[in-house]
Amino acid sequence: MNRYLVIKCGGSVFDKLTPAFFNSIQAIQAEGQWQPVIVHGGGPAISQMLKKLAIPTVFHQGLRVTTQEVLDVAEMVLSGTMNKQIVSKISTAGGRAFGLSGVDGGLFQAKPIAFSTLGYVGEITAVNPAIIAGLCNQGLIPVISPISMDDKGQHYNINADQAAAAIASALNGKLCFISDVPGILVEKNGELTQLKQVSDLEIERLIERKKISGGMIPKAKAAVDSLKQNVQEVVIVNGMMPECLVDYTKGVEVGTKIFLEEEALHA
Repeated sequence: MNRYLVIKCGGSVFDKLTPAFFNSIQAIQAEGQWQPVIVHGGGPAISQMLKKLAIPTVFHQGLRVTTQEVLDVAEMVLSGTMNKQIVSKISTAGGRAFGLSGVDGGLFQAKPIAFSTLGYVGEITAVNPAIIAGLCNQGLIPVISPISMDDKGQHYNINADQAAAAIASALNGKLCFISDVPGILVEKNGELTQLKQVSDLEIERLIERKKISGGMIPKAKAAVDSLKQNVQEVVIVNGMMPECLVDYTKGVEVGTKIFLEEEALHA
């Protein structure tokens, strides 16, 4: 029976990942104790392509309003360019990857989110984990774009963090968010210190006090949301130090582990 490690790579960190990162993913699979599954975003690449095509981008409360025109570009970038680049990099590292999106085989069922002002932005309502298990059983590393579809065939842009959490929950796997820093860093006595572990309530307090800022805020929030979707364990690790992933699969304490304070109290 496979033990799944879902690895979420955001578009903002993708360009910084070295060949050693993809070598480590191939090494994890080759060792046979864990099965890697990659879920990726691609926001910056989508923005670049929209700019190139002179398609205006509008944001509402930090989320991209997705018209049909914007959705077509998002699908082209996420399920096309980005997805195949990752497949190629794993192949170069000696692995066998299989790129797909939430549309393929009905991997994800989606519906529009409640805020109609966002257009074709959706949320996942169901996952078919048998598709992923089938690919893994053939020795493949799934590489998943979050674009998904509803039962009427309408496609939706899905937040990649949510897609990663949904997959990890359905596979009863562990979830690693890839960052370009060693984990959550906070200032103590004038120096940045990495938190080895942190609760959801402490994350809220640190964000309010502006101790967690910038790109780490959505990662930390996504990690907490993932735990609330019954993901068994969530960590934020440094993709710039690829050995972190291998170490993690061997039980070494790396990055920042996130936990729900309520669960800790009842444990």
